[in-house]
Amino acid sequence: MGYIDELGKNAKIASQSLVKLGTAEKNRILNLVAKALLDETDFILQENVRDVEKAQENGISPVMLDRLRLDAKRIEGIVEGVRQVADLQDPIGQVVRGYTNLDGLKIVQKRVPLGVIAMIFESRPNVSVDAFSLAFKTSNAIILRGGRDAIHSNTALVTVIRKALAKAGLNKNVVQLVEDISHAVAEELMQAVDYVDVLIPRGGARLIQTVKEKSKVPVIETGVGNCHIFVDETADLEMATKIVINAKTQRPSVCNAAESLVVHEKIAEQFLPQLEAAINKVHPVEFRADQKALAIFKDAKAASEKDFATEYNDYIMSVNMVSSLDEAIDWVNRYTTHHSEAIVTKDLEHAERFQDEVDAAAVYVNASTRFTDGFVFGLGAEIGISTQKMHARGPMGLEALTSTKFYINGKGQIRE
Repeated sequence: MGYIDELGKNAKIASQSLVKLGTAEKNRILNLVAKALLDETDFILQENVRDVEKAQENGISPVMLDRLRLDAKRIEGIVEGVRQVADLQDPIGQVVRGYTNLDGLKIVQKRVPLGVIAMIFESRPNVSVDAFSLAFKTSNAIILRGGRDAIHSNTALVTVIRKALAKAGLNKNVVQLVEDISHAVAEELMQAVDYVDVLIPRGGARLIQTVKEKSKVPVIETGVGNCHIFVDETADLEMATKIVINAKTQRPSVCNAAESLVVHEKIAEQFLPQLEAAINKVHPVEFRADQKALAIFKDAKAASEKDFATEYNDYIMSVNMVSSLDEAIDWVNRYTTHHSEAIVTKDLEHAERFQDEVDAAAVYVNASTRFTDGFVFGLGAEIGISTQKMHARGPMGLEALTSTKFYINGKGQIRE
């Protein structure tokens, strides 16, 4: 039996044991896991240092290094996330609808687990714990395959979780880590249709595209965020400045950070110099602008076609000028990755049209794109942000990790 086959078989068996757990027991175990993670902070940080040092040797950018690095405060945040999931309402067993049909059959549709979830993700080690806690609360087993950069951190986190599960008398294989980080084994996971019910990739465009092309397991596409902010001609420019600065600089390595700025030509000559001066006081940003905007900036570079479609995950931002709302909507829809888009405007009609006509999972009016997040939306920890339209869209909380089943009870009815 191959490595992935073994993990898959283990996960299938473990998922069947989870179906028997009630909500109170799942919550109790999640709180035990939270305590174990907190108790093992020193061990987790020690392993994370190994990853950080290796990443620095490999010349990783400071922004991406921030995604990888853990500290005591971040561990506390991870632990709090597990506790919050324990406090959330359990969707398993919820009745979606119930009725008696014309044949007298009592039909009830309930939420049930997906079964076995696989997740392939990149540098952020907190994803291991978030994904486990959400999968566990929804009675799913999960197989995690993290990136090479975070292998020691992920191994430490999953080891602590598995020990806590075993101590609680549970099958520890409800969570497993793929410790062989070769591309060949990752591709085997993508083909594991006999064991895995759904595969969730979380990372950059290259990872997402690879999984979409090579996976035989059903895929929920997440993560890539070429997020736009359109500053309309009626925008409050002070508000627009604050929103753009927050969306671009607060944490540029995440998928809901703004990568692209679209500006109405009527306010560009006033707004762009104001933004440039203000944003440089927070953190220097390299603007890559079209020819019209380039002439207004004090210090910017000419944008290429590729720039307008790029998720930078860095202090870089593309800029394009437009002459109308229609042109802005067309531009955003041309380059969107269907994640999060925003308009800054005082015009209610423009706001409504932008929200209706822009094709994205989250569309904002007068707010930063940085709010697209499971916790902020009241869903608890998220397993990812779906940018597709099938099954789930936007931040994926507990309900997104469930399917439904019809329960039918009769009294001897047969179909004539």
